[in-house]
Amino acid sequence: MTQDASSARAADPTTQRMQALALAMTGGLIVLGVAWELWLAPTGSGTLALKVLPLVLCLAGLLRHRLYTYRWLSLLVWFYFTEGVVRATTESGMSQVLAIAEIALTLGLFAACTMYIRWRLRQGRLLNA
Repeated sequence: MTQDASSARAADPTTQRMQALALAMTGGLIVLGVAWELWLAPTGSGTLALKVLPLVLCLAGLLRHRLYTYRWLSLLVWFYFTEGVVRATTESGMSQVLAIAEIALTLGLFAACTMYIRWRLRQGRLLNA
């Protein structure tokens, strides 16, 4: 049995809360990205909606408590943060509001991933001590 499988079965309440928060923030970024590029403030033919594909690929790992996915996602989220900052400062109207929402979601997702990783590593040290 792998470490991820055993820890997923015995996930404590803090780990479950951080997982739920990370899933909610990731889902929010996916919905925001698709809605933004297809309906709310489209910037072209809609192909920019594909930018959420890496987030969709992360969902399975988040659901399975894969520590590697949380680590990878905590780095990936900064691309979405950068897009939000650039678009919040260069665009106006609805696009600017959506960019600010993207910034908030990315910061929340980074915090949730970071707390999840720290908590899981702390729990691993306690179990091995």
